[in-house]
Amino acid sequence: MGFNDFIRERRYLTNVSPATISWYTHAFKWLPCESPTQEQLKDAVMRMREKGLKATGCNAAIRAINAYMHWSSGAGERKCGPGGQHPRIAQLKEPENVLPTFTAAQIKQLVNWKPKAKHFHQRRLHLLTLLLLDTGCRITEASKSRMRGVDLDNMLLTIEGKGRKQRMIPFSFGLRRALHRFIADFERGVEILCRELGFDAPPRTLHAFRHTFAVNYLRRSGSVFHLQKVLGQSTLEMTRRYANLMTEDLQAVHQKVILLGP
Repeated sequence: MGFNDFIRERRYLTNVSPATISWYTHAFKWLPCESPTQEQLKDAVMRMREKGLKATGCNAAIRAINAYMHWSSGAGERKCGPGGQHPRIAQLKEPENVLPTFTAAQIKQLVNWKPKAKHFHQRRLHLLTLLLLDTGCRITEASKSRMRGVDLDNMLLTIEGKGRKQRMIPFSFGLRRALHRFIADFERGVEILCRELGFDAPPRTLHAFRHTFAVNYLRRSGSVFHLQKVLGQSTLEMTRRYANLMTEDLQAVHQKVILLGP
């Protein structure tokens, strides 16, 4: 058993993320073979340092390599540690640098900055800045966040972190106001676009996109049960409302084609 078997098992049995698979693949490139000796492991670390990797970068690769060495030894679920029987690499000592932070004055400037109304990118940048300051989430977590993970009523944000683990983070009234403004600005932008195209946007414009997708999904012979999954609805109640709209469509068409007349 080698690298491919380890990655295959992690992908399909442990269900690790694509980013973790990439991490393993990159780390294994430092090894000369699939069954390295203790000396070859030490040599791999020295080559990492010669190539300019810092201690933190080396340790990331070392963690992946140690996980593979533990797995290939057949140790199973037993915890891997310094007393293990298989070859392994000790973590390098990392420098304890002072963590960079914004000052109180800088935070105030960031929060009070007023993006230009017509600049969507500025408004999005401001919202992202407030989100990072208010929740402490990683930038990768913030960039993947979607409105479906935002509970404005209870002021909770559901995000997906490392290892595809979800967690809920509370946020402030200030961030909720910013989210409401962002959504309202986006809706106004869509309404303006519709008027420029020569028609009025439907009521509850942003929800109308979702309703439009659902109805047309069913019109094109999509399954009600599949639609429920696509929309992320826990019950069929709302999905049945879309199906009822379809019934009205069928009745309208039937009135046009019946032979017996009205």
